[in-house]
Amino acid sequence: MKSFTKIALPLLAAASLYAPLSQAAAMHYSLDTDHTSVIVAWDHFGFSYPTADIPGTKGTIVFDKDHPTQSRVDVTLPITKIDTHVPLLTKEFLGADYFDVAKYPSAVFHSTKVTATGGNKFDVEGNLTIKGITKPVTLHATLNKQGMHPMVKKEAIGFDATATIQRSDFKLDKFVPAVGDAVTLTISTEGYAK
Repeated sequence: MKSFTKIALPLLAAASLYAPLSQAAAMHYSLDTDHTSVIVAWDHFGFSYPTADIPGTKGTIVFDKDHPTQSRVDVTLPITKIDTHVPLLTKEFLGADYFDVAKYPSAVFHSTKVTATGGNKFDVEGNLTIKGITKPVTLHATLNKQGMHPMVKKEAIGFDATATIQRSDFKLDKFVPAVGDAVTLTISTEGYAK
C-alpha cells in the first residue's frame, strides 16, 4: 500500500498540474476595429462588381488550434456605417428599401461550429442576422498568424474569411435578379488577447 501511495500521489499531483493547461489552451481575443475590414460585393447588371465597406466591426474570437471545435466567433457589424462610396446609393442602403437601419442598426454573426479543413483553413458555420432575419452562413477562414504582436506587445491572431449570402434571404431583394442576388463577403481581421 505504501509503494502504491508513493507512486500514485505524485502522478495525481502531476496530472492536476497539467489539467488546467489543456483546459486553458483556448485563447480569447477582441477584434481590433482599426484592422478589421468587411467588404461586400455584388453583380451590377453583369457590367461591374461594386463594393461597399462596413467599418467599425466589433467582436470576439475564441480559438483553440489543437481543438478547433472548441473555437467560436461572435461579431457585430454596424450597418449604420456602411459606405458604398456613392453617396446616393449609401443613403438608399440605409433606408427602408434595404437595411432599414432606423429599425435594424446592426447585423450579427454567432458561430455554431468550427471545423478544420486542412492546413491553416477552417469552416466557421454560424447564424447571420440581418433585419431581424436569421439564416445559416459558412465562413471559409484562413488563419494568417497567431503569436505575439510586435507593436502592441500582446498575443494576437489574424484571419481572412469569405462567404456568399443571398440577399433575398434577408429581404434585401430590390432589383433581383437584374442586380445579383448573391453577395460576397470578404473579411480580414486581427484581434488581441483579452
